[in-house]
Amino acid sequence: MKALAQPTRLKILELLRHGERCICEIVPAINGEQSNISRHISLMQRSHLVTTRKDGVKVMVRVRDPKIFYILDSITSILKNQMNEQRRLMRSIRSESPDAHPL
Repeated sequence: MKALAQPTRLKILELLRHGERCICEIVPAINGEQSNISRHISLMQRSHLVTTRKDGVKVMVRVRDPKIFYILDSITSILKNQMNEQRRLMRSIRSESPDAHPL
């Protein structure tokens, strides 16, 4: 799960949700540097999240097991629910104390 605990790697996975991509497509899509993206992909390979293959001079990346997206979707749903609960709590606090300043 440590491999998922980084925003750049999550962005890479989201790009791979729709299929295999060349690193040359991933770099501009997430506005990163080639060396940095390559390091993230290497870590993701070691964590068995993605696999790569050469296609001429291009390096193609794909998700090893698409079931990872069920996990990502579940985590996203949980986080959204928590954020909504926090918003409700903040609205409740503000309505009880109209002179309160936003945090």
